[in-house]
Amino acid sequence: MQYDGNPSLIESIGSGVDEIYLNEIKKLALSPEAVKEQNDLKIVFSPIHGTGVTLVPPSLAAYGFTNVTVVESQSKPDGNFPTVVYTNPEEKEALSIALKKAERIDADLVLATDPDADRVGIAVKNLSGEFELLNGNQTGSLLIYYILERWKERNQFKGNEFVVKTIVTTDLITRIAESYGVEHFDTLTGFKYIASLIKSLEGKKQYIAGGEESYGYMISDFVRDKDAVASSAMIAEMCAYAKSKGKNLYSMMIDMYVQFGYYKEALISLTKKGKSGAEEIVQIMADFRSNPPATFAGSKVIKVVDYQSSISKDLVSGQEHDIDYDKSNVLQFFSESGY
Repeated sequence: MQYDGNPSLIESIGSGVDEIYLNEIKKLALSPEAVKEQNDLKIVFSPIHGTGVTLVPPSLAAYGFTNVTVVESQSKPDGNFPTVVYTNPEEKEALSIALKKAERIDADLVLATDPDADRVGIAVKNLSGEFELLNGNQTGSLLIYYILERWKERNQFKGNEFVVKTIVTTDLITRIAESYGVEHFDTLTGFKYIASLIKSLEGKKQYIAGGEESYGYMISDFVRDKDAVASSAMIAEMCAYAKSKGKNLYSMMIDMYVQFGYYKEALISLTKKGKSGAEEIVQIMADFRSNPPATFAGSKVIKVVDYQSSISKDLVSGQEHDIDYDKSNVLQFFSESGY
């Protein structure tokens, strides 16, 4: 369809908005002294041919980092994504070029954002000195652990703070929040649910941070959606803080596991295509509802939460109670071992 537009009704957003945004990100800094000490932290960044190249490097510079290497072959926005098979930072292949660059320059941290720069994947050296990708639960837990620890050290808690995660995200975040006396909430998957919760608590409680296992994190609430730009800056600061303590993010993660318990996750993704696939999904969910698994990894299943019927059922006592979530065709099983 062709139409005659009215240019006078269009207002272009200029660099002034970027400046406001970057200033807000800079306010999130919790360890400026560590960044100043580790300002030459070697960071390799790839936008994977997406928009992250516009604001991730400036956000790192705003924090004070001076040694950021952008992966040149992936720095130009290009919807054909010529150097990768997948643009998902959850996939190791998407970070392969960045990882090679990091190995060559002996980097401290690898950051890679997806094309629209709302999710970020990271890699750090493990105890063998080899780069290892952290999954979304690990990075999200580290962020919550670091932020709450720094809030405690800086005496910032007022007693009304909270963190949020989605129901498919690790319960390690719950344990961390509880240890710091910070309230925690679960929502359905999607940052619209996190944003809705924040809005409902405005003027009553202060949101600190939250996220989901699929590499999306939200630091503070001035952008009420997952934001890889602010997250990248905070992850880099976290890395600098660890290095100032003679550690790296991997050893910091081990410290976290020692303190709160070790959590290991694996994601299995099944694709069911077309009308027959949709029908198969319906049948699979019906089967799970009528005949839930008795065990997981040898551990007895003791509770089922059904977000479609809004009912949580204790399989030991048979008792049921309502849950207060939007309806969604999701089932969640809990075992007596706590997973």
